[in-house]
Amino acid sequence: MNIALLLLFLVFCKGSHTSGLITNVTTRPDVLNIGSMFTFDSVIGKIAKLAITLAVEDVNSNPNILNGTKLSLKMHNTKSSDFLGIVEALQFMENDTVAIIGPQFSATAHVISHIANELQVPLLSFAATDPTLSPVQFPFFVRTTQSDLFQMTAVVDLVVHYQWRDVIAIYVDDDFGRNAIASLGDKLAEKRCKISYKVPLTPTATKDEIRKALISVSTMESRILILHIYTSWGLQVLDEAQEQKMMDSGYVWIATDWFSTILDTDPSLPLVQTNNIQGILTLRMYTPDSQLKTEFKSRWSNLTRARRLLNNTSFGLNTYGLYAYDSVLLLAQAIESFFAIGWNISFSNDTNLKELSGGKLNLDALNIFNGGRQLLKSILEVNTTGLTGPIKFDADGNLLNPAFEVINVIGTGTRTIGYWSNSSGLNVLPPEKLQMKMQTNGSSAGTQKLYSVIWPGQTTEKPRGWVFPYNGRKLRIGVPHGVSYPEFVGIKGTDFSGYCIEVFQAALNELPYGVPYKYVPFGDGIKSPENNDLLHRVQIGEFDGVVGDITITTNRTKMVDFTQPYIESGLVVVAPIRKMDSSAWAFLRPFTPMMWGVTGVFFLVVGTVVWILERRTNEDFRGPRKRQFVTIVWFSFSTLFFSQKEKTGSTLGRFVVIIWLFVVLILNSSYTASLTSILTVEQLSSPVKGIESLVTGTEPIGYQRGSFAEAYLTDELNIHHSRLVALNSQEDYEKALKKGPSAGGVAAVIDERAYMELFLSSRCGYSIVGQEFTKMGWGFAFSRDSPLAIDMSTAILKLSENGNLQKIHDKWLMKSACSVEGTKQAVDRLQLKSFLGLFLLSGIACFLALLLYVLRVVRQYYQHADSDIECSQSTGRLKSFVSFVNKREQEVKSVKSNSKRRRTDNKSSNKIVHRQECSSDGLDES
Repeated sequence: MNIALLLLFLVFCKGSHTSGLITNVTTRPDVLNIGSMFTFDSVIGKIAKLAITLAVEDVNSNPNILNGTKLSLKMHNTKSSDFLGIVEALQFMENDTVAIIGPQFSATAHVISHIANELQVPLLSFAATDPTLSPVQFPFFVRTTQSDLFQMTAVVDLVVHYQWRDVIAIYVDDDFGRNAIASLGDKLAEKRCKISYKVPLTPTATKDEIRKALISVSTMESRILILHIYTSWGLQVLDEAQEQKMMDSGYVWIATDWFSTILDTDPSLPLVQTNNIQGILTLRMYTPDSQLKTEFKSRWSNLTRARRLLNNTSFGLNTYGLYAYDSVLLLAQAIESFFAIGWNISFSNDTNLKELSGGKLNLDALNIFNGGRQLLKSILEVNTTGLTGPIKFDADGNLLNPAFEVINVIGTGTRTIGYWSNSSGLNVLPPEKLQMKMQTNGSSAGTQKLYSVIWPGQTTEKPRGWVFPYNGRKLRIGVPHGVSYPEFVGIKGTDFSGYCIEVFQAALNELPYGVPYKYVPFGDGIKSPENNDLLHRVQIGEFDGVVGDITITTNRTKMVDFTQPYIESGLVVVAPIRKMDSSAWAFLRPFTPMMWGVTGVFFLVVGTVVWILERRTNEDFRGPRKRQFVTIVWFSFSTLFFSQKEKTGSTLGRFVVIIWLFVVLILNSSYTASLTSILTVEQLSSPVKGIESLVTGTEPIGYQRGSFAEAYLTDELNIHHSRLVALNSQEDYEKALKKGPSAGGVAAVIDERAYMELFLSSRCGYSIVGQEFTKMGWGFAFSRDSPLAIDMSTAILKLSENGNLQKIHDKWLMKSACSVEGTKQAVDRLQLKSFLGLFLLSGIACFLALLLYVLRVVRQYYQHADSDIECSQSTGRLKSFVSFVNKREQEVKSVKSNSKRRRTDNKSSNKIVHRQECSSDGLDES
């Protein structure tokens, strides 16, 4: 590569080139020179040589394509040498070549594309698949086959389809291999997968180098092998893999299209080689069936049969041969379009090269194709159909609708298990049939992605894709060795027991494979170890996993991978509880002071409203003022027991009383229920009401040493570290709680509910107070990206679904000797907000009743005033209205009827009667 670039530097000077004298101008020549360069004896080259020759013959024999112009083809054998490819490309430029079919190898294409750019000669490569050969950097490079970008996308979709995560890439260490694997890594990352190990092999790898590389692969965890190498020595890798027993069950080999190219070119492989490739998946560029393709295959068979009879050699037709043929057809149609729009074939000398003339290299003979840019534009605008199907380029210079077949090697043959296309992904239907079905049935094109596969080892069961590395070494499972809760993790010598241990072993039994492991205690057994330190040992590789009471937190997930939680456990507060003598005023506790006050006010308000509504028509609500006040109070509070003796006669009064009795019913029921609850738990009480009272207080707080609770209390709740006391065991909890803050103990202990429930199961003098204030869980920890974490999560879910997880829980943790409910004084008291709706309903009823009552009285008053106008004038309007309101309803009606009758008497008599009535009216009607 460096030699090639040095040669280019010598040939082309820095700066822009300047065109010299235009020579060899031809409107439509009889013969056009085109070149072709590839390795003749390679698997791809020997097919391409014949295919290109046949294509040129077909173009020249068909006058409708170039209208009489013939293509003069000159082939150069690069012999897998980039240097020879450069020299041969320069030789083409000396002979007024308008286009070059090739090169075959991506590394060669990178170099020659610089020459093509300078001399403006299009390169049509049917085999250079490196995705970095972009038209932005190399505008005169035209890829007439599929880019490896799409092939690697298909490989990633296969990996994701079978739910694998990590792959190992074995590839040739040049532009072809490195850039394709870089695309593979990018596509895997988009699906949250990755290449866990890369194995680059030199283009001239020896058998010993291949063996060493495969031995290193066999020690890796992943068993998904992506093989992207050359056809010339690809089978050697598979042969060596067979010797290393890497073609057995458990392995997955996904070979790119180099392997299908070998199978198509030499379908009659030796029996030894076919035994070495059983179960491999490979890709083949998909070319739809057509009449043109069928006829060409028949023609090809006849030609190869004749060759076999002549020199005892034969070879099949691979897809690169089809693309090589279409490259010539594509070029011919582009040339015809070039002539059709009036362009001429002309070349010119580069004046910059004249400075290098006179040497033996004859560099001044190199010519620039003046119509190169227009021919390139015509090539990219071609829209035709060839052996490979529709030929058309997108804006990025790639062939439209890239697609691949997914092939499984079975026995002595192959089987297509599905197809991949850039538009629809994996499916068992070919892309064109799938598209037709989707257009016919809408989006219901079928959900089956691939047919069944025969994997290496002659098994149909999908490999899990990974194994435990280090060749038989048992997994080192760290176990916290403390003294806090042996029910969860207990260690006695070499005996490991407890809830966590049994759940772990039960989950392992659910796996479809065996896991070699051994427990390694972590800690001295005297004080609880720091869980973060234990997880750090997993992070640095000292342990492969951790089994124990390990809480899953955000920070810890950055260190290791956790399984699905197998138990839920949040932080709670445990404090001492004491018996209390029943208070003489306990009956007041169901309601808060505000509730009592508002209830009392509403009793008086309702009584007053009823008195107002009833006093004009009901004798029970009339009499002296003192008696009326007593009536209001008595009636109000007697409704509490539904024992009021006063009867309500008015419609409005009954409406208000009905609403109020409903409110009283609810209040009475709630009070009774709350008082019953309070008196039931009245004997238990704690000065600590929950986490809120601890946060605002100053008392010391206990926590389990090594627990995440310490960081949570200081970082999240801002409790000063000086208030926290680390405790090791349940006995330490009990001692510290008994002492209390005044004697050097703690006011409460904060720990996870799972621990505290076990602690309280045999200690009845303590209780959980307040609410659980975090929601977390325990899980088993493994190293980052360990597939075992996923499989164990699935196993834990199975244990939960079949009920075994609950059975293990009951076995170890259901040891309740006493049952204590935490004191909930603040919760038991009924708040005003719980009854606002009822009070609002009663208030609205009172307001509406009073409003209707006032409107009715005002209307009666004005009717009465019209008939008693003299009285109103003499006593004043307000005094007259008050006097009117104090009257009985019956009196108002009788006065009104008498007034009508007296209107027939004389005027003077009527005035005397009115004066007597006015003087006889009074406020007291008793």
